[in-house]
Amino acid sequence: MEESFSKRCIVTGAAGFIGSALVRLLLRETKASVLVVDKLTYAGVPESLKEVGLDPSTLESSNPRLAFLKADVCDRAAMDRAFADFRPDTIFHLAAESHVDRSIDGPGEFVRTNIVGTATLLQSALGYWRTLTEDGRAAFRFQHISTDEVYGTLGATGFFTEKTPYSPHSPYSASKAAGDHLVRAWHDTYGLPTLLTNCSNNYGPYHFPEKLIPLVILNCLDSKPLPVYGRGANVRDWLYVEDHARALLLVNEKGVPGETYNVGGHNERTNLEVVKTVCAILDEMKPREDGRKYESLITFVSDRPGHDLRYAIDPSKLAGELGWSPRENFETGIRRTVRWYLDNEWWWGPVRRGRYSGERLGTGGPPPAGEHNLTTTI
Repeated sequence: MEESFSKRCIVTGAAGFIGSALVRLLLRETKASVLVVDKLTYAGVPESLKEVGLDPSTLESSNPRLAFLKADVCDRAAMDRAFADFRPDTIFHLAAESHVDRSIDGPGEFVRTNIVGTATLLQSALGYWRTLTEDGRAAFRFQHISTDEVYGTLGATGFFTEKTPYSPHSPYSASKAAGDHLVRAWHDTYGLPTLLTNCSNNYGPYHFPEKLIPLVILNCLDSKPLPVYGRGANVRDWLYVEDHARALLLVNEKGVPGETYNVGGHNERTNLEVVKTVCAILDEMKPREDGRKYESLITFVSDRPGHDLRYAIDPSKLAGELGWSPRENFETGIRRTVRWYLDNEWWWGPVRRGRYSGERLGTGGPPPAGEHNLTTTI
């Protein structure tokens, strides 16, 4: 399938975690040409695209199929120019503020990027789509990548499906839910050929270290406390990022416009189980010099406000209708992830030292440095 994929793709937010994984897949295994559009916020790390030809210092590419545009998706003029100049066949929209804890401290940027930015991009895409030939309009896709958090929380049993009512509980999930609704509205009102995916928690290489798994790995290596919210009982369904990228490509090729597809790994773990698993792998791969187990660093902290108890996705629509299945389970994927962090300090070292060193976020206090609260942003 991948080898025949030769579309011209705009990928927003592709200096981030999932976006960069998608671009690496597109350039390694397909014939696609890619224009990356990224604002390069704190979580945008252009070094994540170094292996496919991007020079992080200049944002110039040695790969003839890759170009980089530093721009904000809220900038309508810049988005219009990107469409007009690059002439894409498809757009993968991943640009988003994505960390729940940061949304608690500073919701304004989440409203701006995830809602206003999505609406701006939809309008630019619509204007461009209307200039295409009939065949071009039929082939075009606007693919919006979203989260299972829009569905709210589950009890001890059950799964989110594409029919689950939305019930977001954090500023992050509410802003993503709003973006999802806008995408559906542009399809239903204007006929724009949209696709929507909602995924479970991703993990893997190049993951910004504010998120649970890389934070635990790097705190272990620094012998820092491993903060676990509450008693660590919150459950997440974990999906290896490269499996997610392959799902996005499959949906783009075979998905039905106007439809939603849930992407999940069937790998439910409590947060405490995840932390203990990482500790055990590091005990094996890089034992502590003092002989103590990494698990001794676990520290229980007060829970996050509005912390959803459990997420779990039913991906049977994606599997049954489009033939997707993950290549990694949690046991194989987490070992690959830990090994990658041990082998790639060149990537995470500067991030850890210069952008985020592991401090707690999401207490509902003042926004992090450089960010704004709702009243100062909107």
